[in-house]
Amino acid sequence: QVQLVESGGGLVQSGGSLRLSCGASGRTFSDYVMGWFRQAPGKKREFVAAISWGGSTTYYADSVKDRFTISRDNAKNTVYLQMNSLKPEDTAVYYCAAETHEVVVTTIAAKYDYWGQGTQVTVSS
Repeated sequence: QVQLVESGGGLVQSGGSLRLSCGASGRTFSDYVMGWFRQAPGKKREFVAAISWGGSTTYYADSVKDRFTISRDNAKNTVYLQMNSLKPEDTAVYYCAAETHEVVVTTIAAKYDYWGQGTQVTVSS
């Protein structure tokens, strides 16, 4: 079992920044791929970013590329999502997720085995 807890969400003005954190417990954190997804009201959950277990490989959705950065600290069992130049369309509940059976980084939500409870990010215009 893996437990994931997100933090760092909040209300920010357009153009501002936030850093989300996701702490993991229960298994060896460095063994699995981590991802961030988001879901806006009335929309489907969408991929945001993912990172390999060693941190050498990262993927981003086109909508956040060059604005968001995913990173991880395996010593702290934590993955981060640094979000800069935020836009109102970034408003959503952000979820972190762990993929524990694959070594390949994936953007597909169904491949992830464990999910956090989510943290709300609201960007005002």
